[in-house]
Amino acid sequence: DLFAAGSDTSSSTVEWAMAELLRNPLPMAKACDELQRVIGSTRRIEESDIGRLPYLQAVIKETFRLHPPVPFLLPRQATTTIQILGYTIPKGAKVFINVWAMGRDKDIWPEAEKFMPERFLERATDFKGADFELIPFGAGRRICPGLPLAVRMVHVVLASLLINFKWRLPVKVERDGVNMTEKFGVTLAKAIPLCAMATST
Repeated sequence: DLFAAGSDTSSSTVEWAMAELLRNPLPMAKACDELQRVIGSTRRIEESDIGRLPYLQAVIKETFRLHPPVPFLLPRQATTTIQILGYTIPKGAKVFINVWAMGRDKDIWPEAEKFMPERFLERATDFKGADFELIPFGAGRRICPGLPLAVRMVHVVLASLLINFKWRLPVKVERDGVNMTEKFGVTLAKAIPLCAMATST
């Protein structure tokens, strides 16, 4: 079950990233340029390359912000009554963390609805639980155990798709726009799967 959940959320994240890049040609061009400059077209991307691809990392962080793998983290239950930021959380209360809404909070993210990977080049934001404005995998002792595998998979798969193929939208989708409707559930998938055309680079 753990591997199935991990592969489902990872493939969904790659699909969201591709949808955003196809809708936003400038970030797509920047990501492809970085890959050509750092990796080139003669070899495959490896896990060790990820650290040398800051723009690709920013694209993935921005995808996690707008389209977290799961909209709500697993609920927590207060073991004691506690005050947090002026709110009283009574003992026994179940607390749900809406990471989808956090990623669109205009008080934290300027132009929150826009896909702007550059925002992560300007600020050192970690999505592994250290920075609470971006916690798509949770935080603390109950952070998603699949995080290391998911992060590697998403980076390597997305980079492989971008470096090995040139992507475009079908004429009808180009004309009508990519449907970005979300299908809410345990995971956050696209309601209508992405349709894109690839040619070899």
